[in-house]
Amino acid sequence: MKKFIEWILIKFDFFFSEIGRISFLILGILKSLPRIFKDRQLILNQMLYIGVNSIPLITIIGFFTGAISTWQAAYQFQGFIPLTYLGSAVTKAIFIELGPVLTAIVLAGRVGASIAAEIGTMKVTEQVDALESLAINPIRYLVMPRFLAAVVMLPVLTIIANFVAVMGAFGVAYFFHDVSYEIFFNSARRVFETKDITGGLIKAIFFGASTSIIGCHVGLNALGGAQGVGNATIRAFVLAAAMTLILDYVLWTTLFG
Repeated sequence: MKKFIEWILIKFDFFFSEIGRISFLILGILKSLPRIFKDRQLILNQMLYIGVNSIPLITIIGFFTGAISTWQAAYQFQGFIPLTYLGSAVTKAIFIELGPVLTAIVLAGRVGASIAAEIGTMKVTEQVDALESLAINPIRYLVMPRFLAAVVMLPVLTIIANFVAVMGAFGVAYFFHDVSYEIFFNSARRVFETKDITGGLIKAIFFGASTSIIGCHVGLNALGGAQGVGNATIRAFVLAAAMTLILDYVLWTTLFG
């Protein structure tokens, strides 16, 4: 029992120390915001990497998300609900949940892990220390551009994923379930609400922020050479994906509950 209590205390101490480090990281990002214009090239480079380079992967994920959603909805509708409601059910699910959440999880694997690996390598090879010796703030130079790029580009990628997913959903409905263009999109239009899209984009902003902060935090605290960088990469992806789902629940109950 004594060992169990000691283990609990150690975990609580670790948890609160991590919260403190992340809080200082966020504070450092806020202090660096006045230099956005001077560091615009760093931010644009990260927007290119995080956003533009992710479009092919997001397109593939979005298309098949919409396609499988239509098959699943049609299967569940059999004998209970007419397929004329297929468009409304699928598009609402895409805008509110599937688009932002799946985009964020994909980015957690592609971007969150990549950020942790890149910054972790710089940490273990003492490049971060070299920046500090040159009077360059690592948070301003490494963290702030990645944070802003993720916050800006994840909603953009979500919009692209939503559009491609709806097209994929319509393709399956049209070619495999004989649902015409008018029936599909009229059904979607009848239940459409602006808050469905805005709520999904608000989620995407929070997902982008959490993914970038976790990746940077884990990378800056990487230890132990190549093995430490590998462990940091895995840890960043797991934490970012888990935080995406936790934030999804909290934001859903706040925005739509």
